[in-house]
Amino acid sequence: MEMDKIEVEHCDYLHTHTEIVEKVQKHMPEAEELQALSNFFKVFGDSTRIRILYVLFQSEMCVCDLAQVLNMTQSAISHQLRVLKQMKLVTNRREGKTVFYSLADGHIETIMNQGMEHISE
Repeated sequence: MEMDKIEVEHCDYLHTHTEIVEKVQKHMPEAEELQALSNFFKVFGDSTRIRILYVLFQSEMCVCDLAQVLNMTQSAISHQLRVLKQMKLVTNRREGKTVFYSLADGHIETIMNQGMEHISE
């Protein structure tokens, strides 16, 4: 879909629907919450992070295995895992000298599946 070809319709004269505006304003989250939500969704804006999340849908993995599956360096994988962990999308556990990563919870898979559903429409 090419965004520059979509025309946005607008009102023919300037006016506001006060009741609707006030109702919506009462239910709007605080600016800080919206910023946190925006930051959360920015994490999904990187294809490498999306690929890592899809791999982790299938199985928990260590950095070495992730690097192998995604044909990337361990350093690049570690960098992206750090971002995913900061946003609480992945978690890890240590087993001896190996650290295994997995999805933090089921919400992540739900978000990804809904996104795929949306772009497939």
